Amino acid sequence: MVSDPNIFPSPHMVTGFSLRPVTSSISHFPPKHRVRFRVSESLSFPIRTPSRLSSKQMSTESAADSNAIVSSDGKAANPDILVQYVVLRRDLIEKWPLGSIVTQGCHASVCAIWAYKDDPHTIEYCSPENIDSMHKVTLEVKGETQMENLVEKLRAGGIAHKLWIEQPENIPTCLATKPYPKSIVSPFFRKLKLCKS
Repeated sequence: MVSDPNIFPSPHMVTGFSLRPVTSSISHFPPKHRVRFRVSESLSFPIRTPSRLSSKQMSTESAADSNAIVSSDGKAANPDILVQYVVLRRDLIEKWPLGSIVTQGCHASVCAIWAYKDDPHTIEYCSPENIDSMHKVTLEVKGETQMENLVEKLRAGGIAHKLWIEQPENIPTCLATKPYPKSIVSPFFRKLKLCKS
């Protein structure tokens, strides 16, 4: 197994903690197969409460109930999470290298966050309490025309966003909203598909 550095992305590590018993039990593996462990400083993670519902119950369940999150201390967390939507163009996904597409999404996301850095939702989204648990939804549109239509829809609805235009080519590549409560912004994106490779 190869360790994944993104499993625990926190730069803060617990000091004085030893995993020697685990390491010694796997020492018979060649070095390239050793498992590496990193322990996050904070071990308090929000957990979703499991439920078994029939399809009939699920269809009548309210959106607030289906998004309910309970923190590890047993308190109900805010069910209306803050979320940033990122929308990419499918036609570019098929033509451009993956790294270039990811970069476009990063540009739009960072620009939207920076442009609205003084907005109360952005401040909360980037707060120390939430910085390690940001929520983003990455969607796709077919091409430039659909992106332009989405921009008009968002403008008409008063949804703050950034349309990233790659320069010097002057190509609109990606759109990102500022962080919003999901209940406010999700209706604008209901008809779009999740972005898939």
